[in-house]
Amino acid sequence: MDVLTPMPLNTASLLISNGDVWTLNGNAPRTAEAVAVSNGIIIAVGTRADCEAALPEDKTIIDAGGHSVIPGLVDGHAHMDREGLKDQIPSLVGCRSIADIKERIRALVRDAVPGEWIVTMPVGDPPDFRGMPESLAEGRWPTRADLDEVAPDNPVYIRCIWGYWRHTLPLVSIANSKALKIAGIDRNTPSPFPSIEIEHDADGEPTGVFIENNYMPLVEFTLMKCAPRFSADQRVAGLMKSMAIYNGFGTTAVYEGHGVADEVLAAYQTLRETSHLPVRSHLTLSPRWGGATVETVRECLGDWLSWLRRRGLGDDYLRVQGLYAEPGVNEENSIRADAGGAYTGWAGFYYDAGLPPEELDVLFQEAAAAGIRVSGIGTAMIDGFAKAHKRASISDARWVVEHISWVSPDEIAIARDLGIIMTTHTNRYLWKEGSMLLAQSPDRDPNELVPLRRLRDAGVPVCLATDNVPPSLFHPISQAVTRVGRDGKPVAPEQALTLEEALQSSCCTGAYLCFAEDRRGTIGVGMDADLAILDRSLGDDDPSAISDTTATVTIVGGRIVHDTRTS
Repeated sequence: MDVLTPMPLNTASLLISNGDVWTLNGNAPRTAEAVAVSNGIIIAVGTRADCEAALPEDKTIIDAGGHSVIPGLVDGHAHMDREGLKDQIPSLVGCRSIADIKERIRALVRDAVPGEWIVTMPVGDPPDFRGMPESLAEGRWPTRADLDEVAPDNPVYIRCIWGYWRHTLPLVSIANSKALKIAGIDRNTPSPFPSIEIEHDADGEPTGVFIENNYMPLVEFTLMKCAPRFSADQRVAGLMKSMAIYNGFGTTAVYEGHGVADEVLAAYQTLRETSHLPVRSHLTLSPRWGGATVETVRECLGDWLSWLRRRGLGDDYLRVQGLYAEPGVNEENSIRADAGGAYTGWAGFYYDAGLPPEELDVLFQEAAAAGIRVSGIGTAMIDGFAKAHKRASISDARWVVEHISWVSPDEIAIARDLGIIMTTHTNRYLWKEGSMLLAQSPDRDPNELVPLRRLRDAGVPVCLATDNVPPSLFHPISQAVTRVGRDGKPVAPEQALTLEEALQSSCCTGAYLCFAEDRRGTIGVGMDADLAILDRSLGDDDPSAISDTTATVTIVGGRIVHDTRTS
């Protein structure tokens, strides 16, 4: 198993010169050209002469080439662990026909022994695997017969996508005859749930194609639960790769508000024990409630008090604090949880994190009283947060409402008064679906859709996030500035932020989200040296082109963790 190579403590001095430095510090001008770093801390910001004078002769010098230098970005809802998992199983990227897919499978069979499973990524290209199967030359999905031609002696399973990568249905996975036999699937096998279709041919035999009308895969937990799952080693290797990918876009920290399951936390712990993490990771607990009662909720919170309350456990590079919550018990999620146990597939969080209304209210109230921070998706959480606040103040606990879409003025006012932080999902609610959401709600004030300007002006901390679709924060940054959807139509343009404000939402507010605003999020003397040198000068670009930005050099705690100059 590969792990990150430990990086030595950085006691060397570092000078970044010839830069367009965005300090994002309201007390300092954004006209600096250089930054001086010593022992992982910024000791000077200003002219090259000023910064060079603050350092000894023995120093590393990085010429930023006139490009922007910004504080390291903080992804407010990252699902970072997923990105690298995509490299842990064979890819079908670039396949434009069933013939291409068969040839890719044939090559895998040559390296396998008879009977060995072959499990691949979905058909299509990341990040969203759009246009399938229409984009294949044959205009259809491959079937078991197609796969049998090249893999008669090996079980083959082509996985489906994680539905939220694309936000459209259905999800499709495919098995060959050998895999179907191992799974015990034949013409008489019933669908385990109404949202799943087992496709049959004209003779009534299964074609090997499974069609799912749900965003989170269910077939892999039911019909095809015999197929190999992500191993602990793959989780670790995938997380290692994920961190490198996020560093490549200037991201130096993440907040995992949806919670992480034990298998993901274990991967983080393995890397933390063997290396110096290149991404600071602030994790929340993904609980498994099952059929929890009010008393169960109270007992669990009591057990968790010693390590979830206040700032939680960990250090500046890996911290676990607070928990994720959601309303309702979903039958499909119960099936996933029961069949998967501790295994979560692409999710990385437990499926049975939802609670009925009474139990959820108890969770909020007990968490507020105990000083445990809560994060939850959607503004429907606000009422429960407000009720909990009446029992014990959450004003300083920085509870989080994630994935905001529509937010009313009343909800903004409550969020402001309760000290709630909001994280966005502009990749979905602005870029992909903004025009559709506006059309579906013609009587609603369009300025309530991802109302970044209103939130900022009201004093509600709002943090940009990727949701890993794709992993670059420069997409949300561009979307926040341009307010234009994928269809080219404006989406509530009055809610646009300036470029500097969008960066502040990704850096300053991101640091605040992680209780680190006194150490990170701005470029100033005494701050941790979490920095990104970009491949362009942001101020010179058309805002719509910002989404293409990458990092040339990324620095975390004074360590260079990403550097394209040497590649």
